[in-house]
Amino acid sequence: MSSRDRILNKVRDRAAGLPGRQDPETLTRRMAEHRPGLIPARADLPEPERLALFLAKCAELGVTVDRVGAAELAPEAIAGWLKQHNLPTELRLAPAAEVADLPWARAPMLDVETGAADIGDQVSVTPAAAAIAETGTLVMTSDPSTPATLNFVPDNHVVVLRRGQVVRAMEDAFAMIRERFGEGRMPRTVNMISGASRTGDVEQKIVMGAHGPRRLHIVLIDDGG
Repeated sequence: MSSRDRILNKVRDRAAGLPGRQDPETLTRRMAEHRPGLIPARADLPEPERLALFLAKCAELGVTVDRVGAAELAPEAIAGWLKQHNLPTELRLAPAAEVADLPWARAPMLDVETGAADIGDQVSVTPAAAAIAETGTLVMTSDPSTPATLNFVPDNHVVVLRRGQVVRAMEDAFAMIRERFGEGRMPRTVNMISGASRTGDVEQKIVMGAHGPRRLHIVLIDDGG
C-alpha cells in the first residue's frame, strides 16, 4: 500500500465516524434549519442600541442619514439633500413599490423615472433588503424591481430604509432575504454595500467613486415599520 493510499484510508476511517457523515437525512435536516452563526456581542443589542450602532457605523463610513417620521416625507427629504449638495434633480428610481409608490408629487421639482440605471444617470433611489448594525452595511438584492445597476452606475445613491430593517448581523439579513423570496429561492445577486465606493490603490491616496457611487445617502423612515 502506498503512502497516498494509507493517508486516504485514514481520512475515510475518520470521516466515517463523524456524526451525520453517512446519514443523508441528518444532512438534509441541518441544511433546512439554516442554523445561524454566532452573533457578535457588540451587535446583539436591543433595538434602540442596535439602531444607534448602525448610525455610528454609517458615520464612520461617511454615509449620510436623514431621519423622517413617515414614508411620505421621503421625497421632500431627498429633494433637500440634492439641493444641499447642488446635485441634479433627475432621479432614476427602482421599480420596487417601496420607492416607486412614494408621493413624489410632494417634491414637484424632482423629475423621476423608473428602471435600470443608464450611464447618464447621476442619482439613483432604491430600497434595501436589510441593513446590518454590526458593520453599517446595506444589503441589496437583485430582481426586476431592484436592478443591480442602480447600486453602482450613478454617482449618487440614495437608499430608502425602514427602521425595522436594521438587523444585528449578516445572519439576520440572510434570514430576512429567505423570508422575502421563499424557501429554496434566492436572488441572483446579493450586494453588501458599506459606504460609498473608494480605493487607495494609487499612492495610498483615497479616491472616491472608483467602482461605484461617490456619495451614499440613507433616508431612514423612523416609524418602526
